[in-house]
Amino acid sequence: MTGDPVLEIASIAAGGAGVARHEGLVVFVPRTAPGDRIVARIAQRGRFATGTVLAMQQEGADRVIPPCRHYTRDRCGGCQLQHLSYGAQLLAKQGIVSDAFARVARRPTTVEPVEPSTKEWRYRRKLTLAMRSTGEGWIAGLHPYDDPIGVFDLHDCPITDERVIDVWRAVLDASGFLPRAEMLRVAVRLTDHAASLTVEGGIRWGAEESASLLQAVPALESIWWTPPRGVRREVAARGSAHAAGASFVQVNDGVAYTLREHVHALVARIGPSTVIDAYAGDGATAVRIALGGARVIAIEADPDAAAECARLLPDRSRAIAALVEDAIAESLPADLVVLNPPRAGVHERVTAALTADPPSAIIYVSCDPATLARDVGRLPGFRIASVRPFDMFPQTAHVETVCELVRIAA
Repeated sequence: MTGDPVLEIASIAAGGAGVARHEGLVVFVPRTAPGDRIVARIAQRGRFATGTVLAMQQEGADRVIPPCRHYTRDRCGGCQLQHLSYGAQLLAKQGIVSDAFARVARRPTTVEPVEPSTKEWRYRRKLTLAMRSTGEGWIAGLHPYDDPIGVFDLHDCPITDERVIDVWRAVLDASGFLPRAEMLRVAVRLTDHAASLTVEGGIRWGAEESASLLQAVPALESIWWTPPRGVRREVAARGSAHAAGASFVQVNDGVAYTLREHVHALVARIGPSTVIDAYAGDGATAVRIALGGARVIAIEADPDAAAECARLLPDRSRAIAALVEDAIAESLPADLVVLNPPRAGVHERVTAALTADPPSAIIYVSCDPATLARDVGRLPGFRIASVRPFDMFPQTAHVETVCELVRIAA
């Protein structure tokens, strides 16, 4: 290639970069919008390339000015789509899910419009920051999108609930009580009643120091610590706060509610007598299905969450503390299997078990369209009945998806 080419951005790819083509190459250009006409510097990487914007010749119709100063000044990698109007973000995410089914699963399908978030800003109930010691204090922030090692000093995050930001500022004011280390990874999350703090890193952390941090930040109800090569444990709490501090809290509770209601509407339409809820967490989905009359087997690897699920499940239903890939084959048959795995998707032993002893239907709740499509591609005995995305994370390229699969009659 010679010179700096002019590119036309056609769409948005998974990860949030704009997509253009040049001399037979697919070029991914961060922070661009469909309709942008740009002069770019291209770096080829095998069959595709990445581009850097050198000049903007024409802006796409959906480009907007990002309101967060960190997004432009510090190239914050926490968001990828602030430069797009919200309507364009929803269309981009619908396209990302559709592309995953066509390209990864090789099963093109109709993807419903993305369910929007009621909040485009200030929706996050959790914020995790990297902390780097300066010798005299800490820098706490996120990584630039083009520098996964660097950390910039974060002053505000407009997609995060202001209550979380307030707790973070109080933690930084009391940061002398944190473990001594060159780097830490620290998360503040809102719980039902207050907030919890999770600290990863640091070799030593005395009980007096963690208690002093709890005392210095009144909004905190619990503090958890994971040392290197260690397990997470509670190091300070007010009263009986440990249960709330340990539980999973949805980042965007409004969209989480809408997604849950959609899942339960699908369950009601299917009308199963027996259900396996895989990756069940503390049982919120399993318990509701069981109270509706079905016999439920809930599978969850975390023993504390599995124990809580077992406590809440009614008679005839039970919880198993095990990896899903270890327990699902012996838990089948079932009328319905609900899958809600982490971003990595399900183990191939799970799809193998579902193929060998297929349920009538599968409801797959996914936080990554690529791994969802990969796993659906491993289930050829099922047809895709519906695919509905949910915008759990506005301003980012992430999207949640609920896919309903129905067994193909032999």
